Amino acid sequence: MDRFRLFFQHFQNSSESVMNGICLLLAAVTIKLYSSFDFNCPCLARYNTLYGLGLLLTPPLALFLCGLLVNRQSVVMVEEWCRPEGLRRKDSGIIWYMCSSVLQRALAAPMVWILLALLDGKCFVCAFSNSVDPEKFLDFANMTPSQVQLFLAKVPCKEDELVRDNPARKAVSRYLRCLSQAIGWSITLLLIVAAFLARCLRPCFDQTVLLQRRYWSNYVDLEQKLFDETCCEHARDFAHRCVLHFFASMQSELRARGLRRDLGEEPPEPLVDLDGRSGKAHLRAVCSQEQVDHLLSTWYSSKPPLDLAASPGFWGAGLSHRAPMVSPGTRLSQHTDV
Repeated sequence: MDRFRLFFQHFQNSSESVMNGICLLLAAVTIKLYSSFDFNCPCLARYNTLYGLGLLLTPPLALFLCGLLVNRQSVVMVEEWCRPEGLRRKDSGIIWYMCSSVLQRALAAPMVWILLALLDGKCFVCAFSNSVDPEKFLDFANMTPSQVQLFLAKVPCKEDELVRDNPARKAVSRYLRCLSQAIGWSITLLLIVAAFLARCLRPCFDQTVLLQRRYWSNYVDLEQKLFDETCCEHARDFAHRCVLHFFASMQSELRARGLRRDLGEEPPEPLVDLDGRSGKAHLRAVCSQEQVDHLLSTWYSSKPPLDLAASPGFWGAGLSHRAPMVSPGTRLSQHTDV
């Protein structure tokens, strides 16, 4: 049980493991979908090719888009590509590294569907039954061209009266199935060889560049996550302060109008100490809508330089890191303009 808990925590904390798990899940769903799909070719000369190729290529396209949607790094990659350069330069090598990582995971499920369809052969027979050369088969010698086209269109439908128990139909279907399986196994072999070569030749290249790109791609992803978490934390703290200011100012107004008797209760504590979180002064420093909007726009237009020794004032004036000391009776309009 402890080993399973450790494995689950590692899977949950590792972004790469999560993405690999999602890819495996999409591949398993692809196999299940294809096995439960009832394939019925229209057996019409005009629609066989369209239906067969559509069923062979449209689901992989949908699965590819799903793979891009569930992969968080695809959004981070696009944001990194489109952002202004600002105070931090953009590295095209990091973007290409993230792009290759995203594409490798997004292409897993579509390739599974295409390989299953080719090894099964039904889509290929339906799509290319009209493209078979009749001269390769002796049974079409006594047929007119129109009869040949009609017969070839009916090849995928083995229960049709025109081609039922006909040796020519079995020969054409067997020929197309063998061709489809040959293409499927060839693609499988090429993928395995490509993966083997990539695995073997990878240590032959400069590992320093690879480590740098992997590090900074992980940095961009983690930086965006931490920024979102900090924004949520600041929004929660800002809303908490606004609510406390509202009730504190209402108590002051009630006392000023004589609508509340002073029964000797203790005066409210200063707002800055109500939450007791002295370590969050950097969150309480930004306390107005204009400051928040300026901070967010500055983050997007010019992200901070990757230099820990840089001056903390590069954001510009007006964003002090000192917590403002405010009294409990401050009016609501000063702090609730969001």
